[in-house]
Amino acid sequence: MAADGDRAYWIDVVRRVSTPVLEAAGRGQLRAMMPVEAATGLEGERSKSTHLEAFGRLISGLAPWLNATVEQRDEASLQASYREWARAGIRYGTDPTSADYMNFGMTPQSVVDAAFLVLGILRAPEQLWEPLDKATRANLVKALQATRQVLPGQSNWLLFSAMVEAGLCFMGEWWDSMRVDYALQMHKEWFVGDGTYGDGKNFHWDYYNSFVIQPMLLKVLETVPAKSQMWTSLRPVVLERARRYAAIQERMISPEGTFPAIGRSLTYRFGAFHLLSDIGLRRELPDGIAPEQVRCALTAVMLRMIESPGTFDQKGWLTIGFAGHQPRLGETYISTGSLYLCAAAWLPLGLPVTDPFWASPARPWTAVRVWGGEDVMADHASSA
Repeated sequence: MAADGDRAYWIDVVRRVSTPVLEAAGRGQLRAMMPVEAATGLEGERSKSTHLEAFGRLISGLAPWLNATVEQRDEASLQASYREWARAGIRYGTDPTSADYMNFGMTPQSVVDAAFLVLGILRAPEQLWEPLDKATRANLVKALQATRQVLPGQSNWLLFSAMVEAGLCFMGEWWDSMRVDYALQMHKEWFVGDGTYGDGKNFHWDYYNSFVIQPMLLKVLETVPAKSQMWTSLRPVVLERARRYAAIQERMISPEGTFPAIGRSLTYRFGAFHLLSDIGLRRELPDGIAPEQVRCALTAVMLRMIESPGTFDQKGWLTIGFAGHQPRLGETYISTGSLYLCAAAWLPLGLPVTDPFWASPARPWTAVRVWGGEDVMADHASSA
C-alpha cells in the first residue's frame, strides 16, 4: 500500500471504530445507544463502567490527531466533528445531572478509565481542555477527584492513580505527589531488564507494558514537576527502556501482520501496540527502525484484525474478540467499552503528513526482512 493509502486506511479504520461512540457521546446518548456485551451474568455490573471505558480509551488514542493540524479536506471534516463530539462527551460524561454521567468513583474500574481520559486530555490540551467552559472544567475536576476513593492494587493499577493526579496537576488543582511517587518507586523496583517491567513483583507474559505501564510512566513523568531527584533521574531511563520495548514490539509483528496471542486482555486488539505507536509519535524510534516500517507493520496488523468477520456488530459497535468475534477470549472485566483501547495504536496520526512516518515510501518491517532472507543486524538486549 502506498504511503498516502496507508494514512487513508488508518482514517477509515478510525471512522469505522470511533463514530458510533463519539456521535452518541456527543449527543449525550452513549448510555442509550451502546450495547453492553460482557461475560454472561455480568452485563449489569459492567454497565456501570463500560461507557467511561469506551469514551476514555477512545479519546486517549485519538487525542494526538484531534490536536493536529489536518489539511486534507475529508479528514479535516471528520476531525472537526470528532473534536466537537469529544468536548460534548466530556461535558455530558462529567455532569452528575446528565443521563450520560459516567459514574466516576462508583466502581474500581472508574479509576482505570479516568486515567485514560486524562491521558487523552494531556495529549490534546488545546482541543480537550482549553475550550471547555468553566462548569465543565469544574465537573471534570470533581469527577477525577471522586476516583481517589479507589484503592489501586499492587500492579499497573498504581499508574492509574498517578495519572489522575498528573491530570489534576495539569489542571491547576491540588495533586497528591505521594500517589505519584509510590507508583514511580514501585515500577522502578519492578523493572526486570531489557526494556520490560513486571506487573507487580512478577513478570507476566502479556502486553501490559504497552497497554498501560510504559506510556503512562512516560506521560506522568513529563507532566508533573519533579518532587525528588529520583523523578528527575528516572525520566531518561524510562524513555530508553521504552525505546527498547518498542524495538521488541516491532520485531513481534510477523510478515503476515500477526502477533502472538499471549496473555490477558487480547480483546484490546491492536491496542497491544500502544507503546510502539507512542514512541513513533515521539519520533524516538530506536536506531535501525525507520518510521515508515512501523507504519507498514501497524497497517498490516490493523488490516488483519479489523477486516476479520464479526469484528463489528450489525450497528457498527466492536464485539469481544481478537480476530473477529470470540467472546470466550473476554475476561470477566471485559465489556464492550473495554475494546476501544485499540485506539491506542493510532497515536502517529498526530504526526503531519509530511513526517517520514507518513511521507516515506513503504518499507518492510524487521520480520519481513529476516524471513525474506535479508542479512540484517543482530538484535541485542539493553542494559538500561
